[in-house]
Amino acid sequence: MRLFPLAYRSLLNRRATAALTVLAIALSVTLLLGVERIRMEARTSFGNTVSGTDLIVGARGGSIQLLLYAVFRVGSATNDISWSSYSELAADPAIAWTIPISLGDSHRGFRVLGTTDDYFRYFRFGERRPLGFESGAPFADVFDAVLGADVARTLGYKLGDRMIVTHGIGTGGLSQHNDKPFRVAGILAKTGTPVDRTIHVSLAGIEAIHIDWRGGARVPGFKFSAEDVRKMALQPKTVTAFLVGLKSRLGAFKVLRRINAYEREPLTAILPGVALHELWSLLGTAETALSAISYMVLGTSLLGMLTMMLAGVNERRREMAILRSVGAQSRHIFLLFVCEALVLTVTGIALGLALMYGGLFAAQPFIEGQYGLYIPIAAPGGRDGMFLALIMGAGLIAGAAPAYRAYRQSLADGMAIRT
Repeated sequence: MRLFPLAYRSLLNRRATAALTVLAIALSVTLLLGVERIRMEARTSFGNTVSGTDLIVGARGGSIQLLLYAVFRVGSATNDISWSSYSELAADPAIAWTIPISLGDSHRGFRVLGTTDDYFRYFRFGERRPLGFESGAPFADVFDAVLGADVARTLGYKLGDRMIVTHGIGTGGLSQHNDKPFRVAGILAKTGTPVDRTIHVSLAGIEAIHIDWRGGARVPGFKFSAEDVRKMALQPKTVTAFLVGLKSRLGAFKVLRRINAYEREPLTAILPGVALHELWSLLGTAETALSAISYMVLGTSLLGMLTMMLAGVNERRREMAILRSVGAQSRHIFLLFVCEALVLTVTGIALGLALMYGGLFAAQPFIEGQYGLYIPIAAPGGRDGMFLALIMGAGLIAGAAPAYRAYRQSLADGMAIRT
């Protein structure tokens, strides 16, 4: 007996119910695999935000807080680090390089980061990938700025454009350093990290725009033009934090203990990998909730298929009896119901994959532009295959119950007229 063609024609006779069942399974597959794909890519992107940095040093505080403002540009530091302390620690023989960073200003909602040329030389992301320039070059003047890819695209800036930095963090109502505009000297290539949403200027530039400011406000009657400032020795007084690369990772804990016990001022040194793990653990609740919702949707869809097929057993008593009368055996009835469940499940999975990839293709530019998260459109991996196999198995199990019930029905029962 050719069961699959028979199962297909049987489902066509109940096309409306079958279509709704397939759609429910497809949506659950789309949600489950889509959430899983976003979750895995978010974790990968999260872990690839900074690479090759052995320590991050900031004012005394929590490790997650330091990680957030130094790497993700979220929040603010409790205090700054004096330049003399930074210089002394950077001279440690165990340290190969340092990247000082200064935060506190912004431009139209994007954070401004003051640093040195070492930022472009030593900063790494992903699998130790260096920063690259889409156009332009690093700082050549005190008032040069290098934009992240998202900043340039969102604000429409090109090389040579002028921009005014705002004192403080925000989008409005704050004082501006409008007497000392910066010039766009470079635009970085896309990284998929917070670098894309950062405006980079030199530490000298940060010092220059604040040279006639005190306590967060302009000093009345005390003003220097941009040309006057260029002639000055713009030595920073403080930095917000600095990244550290060691000559040997074997000495990481020794340097970490020395910095944490530094006597001149209270400092905190953290291992980026450990802090990233702690931060992701805090976000694990939301991750688990998304996965749980996906599983519940999938369970509901399979339950709907089970309900449809169980209800169909009573409606199809005469159909089963006719099949038995033309030679079909009980096992054929059982396999027919299993085949129908298999057809529904496979069709739902195929449609779900099509919807997921179509949705990813359509949403990929938006997700990358708004959240800096690049989700590649790749073939299902091993984990996706495991989920699909589980869905297939669950569909067959859901079809086995009505199949067994139909199997147990006898020819006489199917032909009987009930009153």
